[in-house]
Amino acid sequence: MSGNDQIDPALRQELMIEEQKAKFQMQVHKFTDTCWDKCMDKPGNKLDGKTETCLVNCVERFIDTTLLITKRFGELVQRSGGGF
Repeated sequence: MSGNDQIDPALRQELMIEEQKAKFQMQVHKFTDTCWDKCMDKPGNKLDGKTETCLVNCVERFIDTTLLITKRFGELVQRSGGGF
């Protein structure tokens, strides 16, 4: 019996949820860093319309690209029979 077989199913589920939350947070930080560097010329008291639009578009493109890559990778895995 491997170590994973001994973990309570509820605990395993909770660990998976926490792992997904951590991955989501990492992705949010990645979006923030990338888009902030791309769109923010100089920090001010508030965001101007141009900067806000740039940030929104940047995050949307980042999400679109991530989803496209994930989908493409999934297709490749299916075609190869999961042999990655």
